[in-house]
Order: sequence, then structure tokens, then C-alpha cells
Amino acid sequence: MTRGSTTQRRRQEAAPPAPTIPKIPPAQVLPRLAALQTATAAELKEQWRVLFGKEPPPFNRPYLVSRLSYRVQELAYGGLKPETRKRLEALGEQLDGGNIVLRRIRADSRPLPGTRLVREHDGVQHVVTVRADDFEYEGRSYQSLSAIARHITGTRWNGWVFFGLRQPGGGT
Repeated sequence: MTRGSTTQRRRQEAAPPAPTIPKIPPAQVLPRLAALQTATAAELKEQWRVLFGKEPPPFNRPYLVSRLSYRVQELAYGGLKPETRKRLEALGEQLDGGNIVLRRIRADSRPLPGTRLVREHDGVQHVVTVRADDFEYEGRSYQSLSAIARHITGTRWNGWVFFGLRQPGGGT
């Protein structure tokens, strides 16, 4: 026996077996999705290990619930077709030119048109609607959230911070 084949055999013996991901019967989808909504963090992480075959990422509860919900449906009904995946990748390439750094950066952090921003200030609820090129508050058009925050409070505010879209101090 050669040295190379001995090393290869040791690697095969030492490698853990690939996890077995269970197929989910379609009749179990709705009950499982409902159970995810009330599951504890420990239960969500255990579900992650079972459904993905690896350790869960250190992300927040809504992220885990949404990804687990998708995974349950994927295992029951099947995932995206390979041609759909290829098409989505090709569209992504058109947008970012294949630059992996650009792919991870959101081009525009502005909320989508139609989004309603709600903020309570001094016991009054204020609702702002995001439009394509501006913001609407009390039937008037404003170019910035800061102008609306200034109108509401009478003082200078960063509108993104005032409406909870950004953390104070410049963080996202």
C-alpha cells in the first residue's frame, strides 16, 4: 500500500458522515411553519441543525424563522429549478458585473415606495409614506425625512435616526 492511499483512507475514515436531511411530507408544512413562530431560540437552532445539517448562524430570531420556513417548504415541495437559479445568477451578474463585494452591499438603503414609517412622538402617532422621489406626511410632500422630523419636533434631527431606520452615531 502506498503512502498516498493510506492518507486518503485515513481521511475517509475520519470524515464525519454527511448529514441526512429529512424529506418533509406536504401535509406537515403548515403545522411546522406555525410551530416555528412560537419555538424558543434553542428549538429554532436545533431545527436548523436538523434541516440544514450544520450549526446555525448567530443571527436574530426573525432571520432564523424566515430561513427555516423557506427550508421546510423547500424540503416538502422542492427548491428552485436549476434553470431558475442560473437565470437569477445571470441577472445578478448584469447588475454588479460579477463583483462579489458589490453583491453584498445594498445599493440604496432607502425604503421601498409605499412603505409606511410610523413614529410616536409626544403621545402622537406620525405616519410617513415613502414615495419614489420624496416622502409624504400629512398630505404634504417632503424631500427628506429630516425635514419631517424637524417639522414634528421643532428641532434638528437626522430623519433616518428619528424614524428608526438607522442607529444614532452613523451605524446602519
